[in-house]
Amino acid sequence: QVQLVESGGGLVQAGGSLRLSCAASGKILGIITLGWYRQVPGKERELVADITTSGITNYAKYVDGRFTISRDNTKNTISLQMNSLTAEDTAVYYCRLFTLRGTTYWGQGTQVTVFA
Repeated sequence: QVQLVESGGGLVQAGGSLRLSCAASGKILGIITLGWYRQVPGKERELVADITTSGITNYAKYVDGRFTISRDNTKNTISLQMNSLTAEDTAVYYCRLFTLRGTTYWGQGTQVTVFA
């Protein structure tokens, strides 16, 4: 059973920062990418950023240099440092794991709320 546990969400003022973390546990074979997605009510879940085992990163255009994803392969954890947050970043943020076998796992989500 694979589990992804997110932490670090919360309430922050616009212009502030938050750091999200995700820990993957269980029988995990052949991880390709770990990443962050986000979703607001009524919209589809969208990519924020992801990172491969070799450290190749991919960011959504709207991130625009404000967020940094990092990974610790020895612990199967990833973090997302989010700076210069705006109200548009308010969403539920989900951790996602994609394996070599084509299996996707999702965390339960953590709420990020940015207020003016």
